[in-house]
Order: sequence, then C-alpha cells, then structure tokens
Amino acid sequence: MSESNFIQKVGAACNKKEDLYQKSKTRYAVRSIFAGGFLTLSTAVGAVAADLLNTFLPGSGRFLFPFIFAWGLVYLLFLNAELTTSNMMYLTAGTYLKKIHWKKALEILLYCTFFNLIGALIVAFLFNQTTAFAHIDPKGFLATVAENKLQRSNQVVFFEGVIANIFVNIAILSYLYFKDETAKVLLALSAIYMFVFMTNEHLAANFASFSLLSFNSVSSQLPHFEFLNILRHYSVTFFANWVGGGVLMGLAYAWLNNIKSLYND
Repeated sequence: MSESNFIQKVGAACNKKEDLYQKSKTRYAVRSIFAGGFLTLSTAVGAVAADLLNTFLPGSGRFLFPFIFAWGLVYLLFLNAELTTSNMMYLTAGTYLKKIHWKKALEILLYCTFFNLIGALIVAFLFNQTTAFAHIDPKGFLATVAENKLQRSNQVVFFEGVIANIFVNIAILSYLYFKDETAKVLLALSAIYMFVFMTNEHLAANFASFSLLSFNSVSSQLPHFEFLNILRHYSVTFFANWVGGGVLMGLAYAWLNNIKSLYND
C-alpha cells in the first residue's frame, strides 16, 4: 500500500524547503520576505477600509477587515511564499515522519520567521510613506486591535495563538487536498476569516499590524506599544502557534496517516 497523499505532500514540501535552504539561503529568505509582505499589504488595506466603513456604520469594519486580510494568505499560497505558521505544520509533521531532521526543521523555521518579520517591516515602512497612513487614528481599527492584543496576559495570548494556527492550517490542508482552484480559495478564505474575526493571535499577522504601527507616530499614543511587551507577545504567540499548527494539526495528521490503512488522507 502506497503512502497517503498527506505523507507524500509533506515529504515533498519538506524536501523542497530543505533543498532551497541548503542551495540558496538568500532565495529562501526572499520567499519568506514575500510572505510577511503579502500579509502586511492586506492588513494595511483592510485597516484603512475598516476605518472608512466604521464612519458609516460603527463596528462594521470588524466584518470587512478579515475578508480583505485573508487575501494576503491566498496570495502567498498561490505565489509560493514561505510562511512561518504553515511551516510549523509541514516541518513538525515532516520531523515525525522522518522526512527531515528536527535540527534542520527548527533552523528553517526560525530563519523563515525572522524574514517574515523583515518582509512585514519593509512593507510597513513603505505604507507609512503614503497618504492613507498619514493620519492613523489612535482610536482607529488598527491601533485599537493592536492595543487590545498587547494588553493580553501570556495565558490568553497562548490560547488565542493555539486557536489561530488551527484555523490557518485548516486552510493550508484544504489548499493541499482540493484540486479545484476556486474551492481552494474559498476554503482558505473561510478559515482565515474566522480566526481574524475572533482577533486570535497569529504571529505573521501580528508582525504585519505591529510593524505598520511601529513606523507611525500613533504608536507613541498607545500605552502598551513597547518593545519588550511586543517581544513578549511575539514569543508567546510563536510557541502557541507551534502547538496549534505543529502539534494539534501537523503531528496529529502525520500520526493519523502513518499507518497502512484504506482510511487515510
């Protein structure tokens, strides 16, 4: 009996990531930069759109923002960018299935994470040179969401992060399994919309929103927008996302499929 579709795809993904990382770390870095950048593009547009909609119907921006943000993930899926939170699933599953050594998997994951942040910072800087970001309101959508996140305790951030990356990797698995391109887009959008609407903690999404504010003067008006607090938030979210995406999704699906059975993915 041949390997399941899941194991084949995880093995192929791990091999591809490791091969590029070994042959050209610069190219792997650029693919990671694109992922952080794409999510920052959709975050910026979504935040401006949410503020505009809120002027007509207060509170309605929360329904619009997740829809616009979710397209950033669609872009990086179809354009082969490297996202840390999906790599948590691929690399954890790949380690369990012996498709990649755990030390190499961890090295690639940390490298990807760092350049996701660089991508977010680059795009955030560019956006803050535009008229759309010239007058960001400290009580506007982006600043309010970021300030609320940064007030959360480590425990709350952890559980929010676990849930976020379950949703994200539901989107990733749906993208892997379905052949129809329209179905891939709709399923990815649905899962991403849900976690963003609930303001769950997703590391790359937080890279985007916090970076956009860091280059804006409004950041000085946010009491919890401090370097050490942001670093704390990133650290807890990273671990939580790994638990949600790496353990609860990646490891679980690897275990489910690591058997000779007719019932596999």
